[in-house]
Amino acid sequence: MSSNKKESNNNALMMTLLKGRTFIVLIVLLIFFSITANNFLSVNTLLLIGKHVALYGIIAIGMTYVIITGGIDLSVGAVVGLAGMVAGGLLQKGLTLQFAGVTIYFSVPLVVIITIIVGALIGVINGIIITKFNVAPFIATLGTMYICRGFANLHSNGATYSDLKGYEGLGNQGWTFFGSTLFGIPVGLIILAIMAVIFAFILKKTVFGWHVFSIGGNEKAAKLSGVKVDKVKILVYMISGICAAVVGIIACSQLAAAHPATGESWEMNAIAAAVLGGTSMAGGIGTIGGTIVGAFVIGVINDGMVMCGVSEFWQMVIKGLVIIVAVVIDQFQRNMEAKMALKARNESK
Repeated sequence: MSSNKKESNNNALMMTLLKGRTFIVLIVLLIFFSITANNFLSVNTLLLIGKHVALYGIIAIGMTYVIITGGIDLSVGAVVGLAGMVAGGLLQKGLTLQFAGVTIYFSVPLVVIITIIVGALIGVINGIIITKFNVAPFIATLGTMYICRGFANLHSNGATYSDLKGYEGLGNQGWTFFGSTLFGIPVGLIILAIMAVIFAFILKKTVFGWHVFSIGGNEKAAKLSGVKVDKVKILVYMISGICAAVVGIIACSQLAAAHPATGESWEMNAIAAAVLGGTSMAGGIGTIGGTIVGAFVIGVINDGMVMCGVSEFWQMVIKGLVIIVAVVIDQFQRNMEAKMALKARNESK
């Protein structure tokens, strides 16, 4: 009997460590890089990491919703680039109405709204392709990834929109605010915190959030219980597109420039952050809080390796290994939970 109790305690301890693994890894990484990289814990370095984490975290919020439903969105990195080009073009060139022979320049708030609408529309298109035409999410979003990246380049023939500070006479000044700091904190990080609270509440406390989980857990059962699966999926991909557009705005603001290649491979960072944070690739499981911690892990790994002089090629190898290990550990945790639940049922009989 005491042996069973000891085994139960060991299993409980193991589950606690597994559930808190991302936070433990973050602490270990901070200690490691503080020893191996000069000035890693300096204010300037932490601010830089915060700016990068904001980008990875916001895009990963949308990815978390998508993965929970059992899908994937490979287009988010390209949407980041396209969103930046749309915003940069509106600020620098305005919108020319050929039939009227006039050019309209928009204020910064309007540029932000238009850019977010573009991201939302791309998300809706992804959702419609997946739900109405029964195209696998991987293929559908891979296609839109290429389309968005192509349009980003066509927007300026591959050129960069630079010096996006706006002009007083055009009423579009203030764009660099999103890439600045407020009370010593990067504005992007503040936006991340606000969005994380909002989307965590939606996911955990609303009927829509319950529908998202139910689709990922068992789509057929969700449909039979009255969940409008197609509608929920379209909204989820729309959220992913909005998050990517917000990241495009922040990245463009931080650089005061827009380049069509911005956001390349960022979808991998988003997936890695979500998976590291405990979101199951099989669907039905995930939290926004875990994803944010995962984004911090990715940000610390990226900037820490750069400061340690690790080559870009090894960085790609290490990030790939991190994703694989995270998925393997996640699978191990699910199997362990299933065995513990089965054992508990057998003992209760």
